[in-house]
Amino acid sequence: MKTILPGLLFAALWASASVATKFGIQSADPLVLANVRFMIAGGLMLFYAHGLRSNYNARPAGIEWRQLTIFALLNTTIYLGTFVLAMQEVSAGIGSLSTATSPLFITLMSAIWLRRPLLWNEGLGMLLGLAGVGVATYPLLQNSYATLEGLLILLGGMISVSAATVYYARITWRLPNIVINGWQVMLGGLLLLPVTLLAGDVTSTQYDTRFWASVFWLIIPVSVVALQLWFYLVRLDAVRASLWLFLCPIFGFAYSAWLLGEPITVYTVVGTVLVIIGLYLARK
Repeated sequence: MKTILPGLLFAALWASASVATKFGIQSADPLVLANVRFMIAGGLMLFYAHGLRSNYNARPAGIEWRQLTIFALLNTTIYLGTFVLAMQEVSAGIGSLSTATSPLFITLMSAIWLRRPLLWNEGLGMLLGLAGVGVATYPLLQNSYATLEGLLILLGGMISVSAATVYYARITWRLPNIVINGWQVMLGGLLLLPVTLLAGDVTSTQYDTRFWASVFWLIIPVSVVALQLWFYLVRLDAVRASLWLFLCPIFGFAYSAWLLGEPITVYTVVGTVLVIIGLYLARK
């Protein structure tokens, strides 16, 4: 019970991000939704870190600004920016499925960037995971629940967040987690802002109840509660914590079917099973 309830709650909340984004982009341009989320979330975390718990030694200095900016560009600007754009083109279930495959991309990126040997089970796990995504998305391409363009945007985002994770692991950070997270979200929003102003449809955004409900859900239950549960699980056992990612596609497809009426087919089930087996092999 020490990990079961936190693990289930983490997977349930983390998988809900795709559905919350789907609702949010019905009222706002995806880039506007992302920027508002980043600015509010980053501001709240920095207010807590530097205002309520002021500590001069916890403030970024020197090369740390460059490290935070690179991390923010990969982890927030590109990854989450492309994620909200892709949600216009793919189903919420596929969005959750792609999020759960991040360990596979991180393994591959580590092998390339850090020259870490790729074990046979990791290679097989990646092949099964990619095959599972292909099987799950095949029928969705036929009935307009997903497009090739959306899948490519999603793939670009997964590559970016995997690079961000490997980059983060290479650095010996002096700063507390809340400071790193707060600044990388805020810097990521600032880097995305020019793109939003130039390419986003700012004027048509409706700041209605649906928009603010989506922003609230993406910030509090997803960015705050789910991440705190994740940190708790990782502190107990990092390997076992990653296993809870396997449940994200299941929750994601359930939410998308229940709240958005997206179809669940035999392809969905087979594809999800392949991804889960692939993740298990790669993490084993």
